[in-house]
Amino acid sequence: MPEREFITLIPTFEQLEGNLVIIRPWEESDAPDLFAAVQESREHLRPWLPWADQYQRIEQSYEWIHHQQASWLLRTVLSCAVREKAGGRLLGGLGIHPHDWQLGIFEIGYWLRHDATGHGYMTEAVRLATECAFERWQANRIVIRCDERNERSAAIPRRLGFVFEGCLRNEALAPDGQLRNTLVFALTPADHWQASQYSK
Repeated sequence: MPEREFITLIPTFEQLEGNLVIIRPWEESDAPDLFAAVQESREHLRPWLPWADQYQRIEQSYEWIHHQQASWLLRTVLSCAVREKAGGRLLGGLGIHPHDWQLGIFEIGYWLRHDATGHGYMTEAVRLATECAFERWQANRIVIRCDERNERSAAIPRRLGFVFEGCLRNEALAPDGQLRNTLVFALTPADHWQASQYSK
């Protein structure tokens, strides 16, 4: 296991490219597209993401991106824009959350604008992020968690061969204020080769 003494010096990436999407760190120029995507998808995002109603002004999108850029430099969260490879349209966002760089434990979270669902975009984006974590950072565990009711979100780790580890009952508050059950999926190096066969 490589020693990670200087966390901010760990190499990351400029972009990851698949057949359908490109994922890369957020840039200030993404703010108008981010604001528009959240505005048009608010009803779609609200049941799952507590921040869906928080961004009512474009200045908030700029501010949020600046915070993500700072987190990237500190290697605390690697937050990415997900853009369509063919046309460049902003599709959504993906975050790689290092829980422990030394142990190689990461969590992946994601969201997709309403009219981009059902086309395989986020499945490919999560696959790219997963492969990056295993190949560049020697990940030992990658976790995806989601609300039990969010069937579209849960379908992605299942499709990519993540192992369902269980349901945490009454584990967190949903945006509607109700206690939610949280599904937990994970992938380890032992699973990785087999999972890569499912995703191709």
